[in-house]
Amino acid sequence: MKLDGVPSRTIWLEPDGWSIGIIDQTLLPHKIVRPVLKTVEDAARAIKTMQVRGAPLIGVTAAYGVALAMRVDASDASLDNAVAFLGAQRPTAVNLRWALEDLRTTLLPLAPSIRAVAAYARAAELAEDDVETCRNIGVNGLKLIKEIAIRKGGGPVNVLTHCNAGWLACVDWGTATSPIYHAHDAGIPVHIWVDETRPRNQGAALTAFELLQHGVPHSLIADNAGGHFMQAGDVDLVIVGTDRVTANGDVANKIGTYLKALAAHDTRVPFYVALPFSTIDWRTEKGSDIPIEERSEDEVLYVQGKLPNGELGSVLISAEGTHARNPAFDVTPARLVTGFITERGICAASREGLLSLYPEKTSEVA
Repeated sequence: MKLDGVPSRTIWLEPDGWSIGIIDQTLLPHKIVRPVLKTVEDAARAIKTMQVRGAPLIGVTAAYGVALAMRVDASDASLDNAVAFLGAQRPTAVNLRWALEDLRTTLLPLAPSIRAVAAYARAAELAEDDVETCRNIGVNGLKLIKEIAIRKGGGPVNVLTHCNAGWLACVDWGTATSPIYHAHDAGIPVHIWVDETRPRNQGAALTAFELLQHGVPHSLIADNAGGHFMQAGDVDLVIVGTDRVTANGDVANKIGTYLKALAAHDTRVPFYVALPFSTIDWRTEKGSDIPIEERSEDEVLYVQGKLPNGELGSVLISAEGTHARNPAFDVTPARLVTGFITERGICAASREGLLSLYPEKTSEVA
């Protein structure tokens, strides 16, 4: 996707051949800063502080974090420590665990002398696989947008999305946004309703930013406005991403997704979840078994933005002494999901639907 008119990715190998470049997403949309990760601690901090965020990107960053650790100490103990350390940074996104287990399985049988090279190679493969996976999600989801465009016979297809499941959440293309980018690039008129997504405002700061950069028509709306636009007939389709899908089809995504699903169900607006294979947690039976990350109350009490002097800063929006709760995710039950858009196709949000696309996982289902 484009950043300042230039095709860009969210993570890359620096010219020195070993350090890792990222986009600091905590400073978007006001500043584009590209920090360099040089240690496993740097990678962990980037994940924890959400300089990188989005389940697929978290997984790739963690893989490169293991590579950074192996460059310093490639012993079994160091590998185990790196996997455990990185895995503790964000508990909800299953891609993190998946990527770390993949690296550990890849490296453990190898001699320590070649583990660093192998780790970098495998991390690069995971990054490229993510790009192709997200591209295919877009190809499959494009069919839904085309069908609506034909049925409407003119005018844009209005898609509502929540949080940021765009290319900034992945390596490129995104999950929920990939069908949107494919439609836009194919000349199909689309208009995107972008939820602000409190409290971290990933919709306002990231989704609106990347759609603007790519030239996709969109409108930023308050989180509480989505149901109103659905009632008014102004939403043709909802597409969101996810941080984890359980074996029975329940979906953990950014807080507020459940409310959008309820509104879509009540107004009969199709509600789709776009996801890569790595986000499916075959070991977990249902959504209530997913650990929900509780983040700092300051994210609710303060809003970050550009101050009148042009600097970035935080503004207190509540009375001094107010306490807050800040669950980062909620669970949308499978019954509210019209279907899943994956790299292999579209399926029902159920155990049977998932296994129809991934039959080789039958023995792994919880």
